[in-house]
Amino acid sequence: MKSNRPSIDGFVPRRNGSQLGDLHRTKRPAVKAESIDRSLHTGNRVGQSVGEVRANQAIGRSDIDESLREIDSSGSPVKPTSRRQRRRLAKQSQPRSKLRRIVKSFFITLLIIGVVTAGWLAYKTFLAGGNIFKGSLFDILQSQTLKQDSNGRSNFLILGTSEDDPGHGGAFLTDSMMVLSIDQNKKNAYMFSVPRDLYVKYGMACNSGYAGKINEYFNCVNDNYNSSDAEQQRLTKTQAFVGGIFGVDIQYGIHVNNTVIKDAVDAVGGVDINIQGSNGDPGVYDTNFDWRCNYKCNLVKYTNGVHHLDGLHALFLAMARGDVAPTYGLGNSNFDREKNQQKIIVALKEKATTTGTLTNLSKVTGLIDALGQNLRTNIQTREIQTLMKLGAEIKTDSIKSISLFDGDKSVVTSGPYNGASVVMPSAGIFDYSEIRAFIKENLSSNPVTREKAHIVVLNGSGVEGAGQAQADKLRAEGFVVSAIDNAPQGTYDSVEIYQIDASKTATIAKLKEFYPKAVVKTTTPPVAVAADTSFVIIVVSSQK
Repeated sequence: MKSNRPSIDGFVPRRNGSQLGDLHRTKRPAVKAESIDRSLHTGNRVGQSVGEVRANQAIGRSDIDESLREIDSSGSPVKPTSRRQRRRLAKQSQPRSKLRRIVKSFFITLLIIGVVTAGWLAYKTFLAGGNIFKGSLFDILQSQTLKQDSNGRSNFLILGTSEDDPGHGGAFLTDSMMVLSIDQNKKNAYMFSVPRDLYVKYGMACNSGYAGKINEYFNCVNDNYNSSDAEQQRLTKTQAFVGGIFGVDIQYGIHVNNTVIKDAVDAVGGVDINIQGSNGDPGVYDTNFDWRCNYKCNLVKYTNGVHHLDGLHALFLAMARGDVAPTYGLGNSNFDREKNQQKIIVALKEKATTTGTLTNLSKVTGLIDALGQNLRTNIQTREIQTLMKLGAEIKTDSIKSISLFDGDKSVVTSGPYNGASVVMPSAGIFDYSEIRAFIKENLSSNPVTREKAHIVVLNGSGVEGAGQAQADKLRAEGFVVSAIDNAPQGTYDSVEIYQIDASKTATIAKLKEFYPKAVVKTTTPPVAVAADTSFVIIVVSSQK
């Protein structure tokens, strides 16, 4: 028969009358119930029941005092027994606990703000980076070394177009072209502008035919302006084309529009530019842009000296070339414009890497926005950190500008050709040998090339072309050959070297290595030479 008594699994219910600790037995033993002694035992009386009033035992003042003394002498804390005591103790501890809560809340708030700000900035950077750089955005955590040429330099071709300027004619022509060369180890940089009007052969059919100004080449590669792949193709082919003309291995391409200059300069709070008018003019003045303000302002008018420019004025200075009268200070037209563009780039770099800019959130995000919306490149995402670090480490005085047009040492000139005013090599149309040698002198890590010792090669063999052949071999080794001519009639050794400048130690050492059987003389050479000539070499028969 099923029992209705409650039970717990694993336990047997205790039977009535059983005591705690009793063993459960099947039979209930006979036990005589004993009465429990419920009397109160005190120090001076036994047998009093609980709750019974003790006669002649009232609590007196001495009993209270003794109890208080016992409380004071006790080492252990005593819990408050009344509501008033608890309130008093709570008020005493409140200031400290409240201060702790305030400090804790403050640091938690700072932490939250920091996390949110960093996350927002990272998001904007990733968003912009996805538009700018090639590769996965997660590669931004890497710091990969930049690609290098044989001299250990990383070279960038920077192209500027005006497609973001409504109504601008020839908006996709690269009117601004610049090469930036960086040495990652020596922490220096060189930059030179490519003349936009340099007359070249395209190697393909363009709008102006198979030859024309170099600023048309980028636009000529393809006409798909909405495709990222087409943009990368234009960059890659233009890099190779410009690099071939100037003898530079260009690893990276960067394409910007007018907005980049304006927004980037504004994002850093403006830049300071040392403006100098050309040909002794008192400043720079160009009225070509004043129609934008209905000729009620002068967008490009500065005296010689340092001027603080915002983005709009920096943009117009970068575009000014004095092609609309009245104007002054831009007598060299595009060559002066290129110098001002280089000054703006250097000033922008200097301002962007100052502590004040890098710690200003609005300026940093402004730069990111400007770049993300208006710049395209084939720089890899994993190379960003390396590039940013170099930008901070390379000092302004370690950035050198190379001018192709500089008085008597110019390697380019301007003049008419095929009915148009163009820029051409000083050596002759399509002859880029002097340009390549000049660039190599400035960018090479070869000590001979860095010495820039000018060498005159004289052909003493009587064989036509022998002098030119020797000059080509010397240039291939990094020597600077400034002139080639025939030697006067006379008797010469197979190779004679006249050393005019004894300070060019690296060059003479290399010449002795190049011509091991050459006779080195310190006497006056048999021909008159230019003042900057360091060596004269008369070649009768090659020892190479």
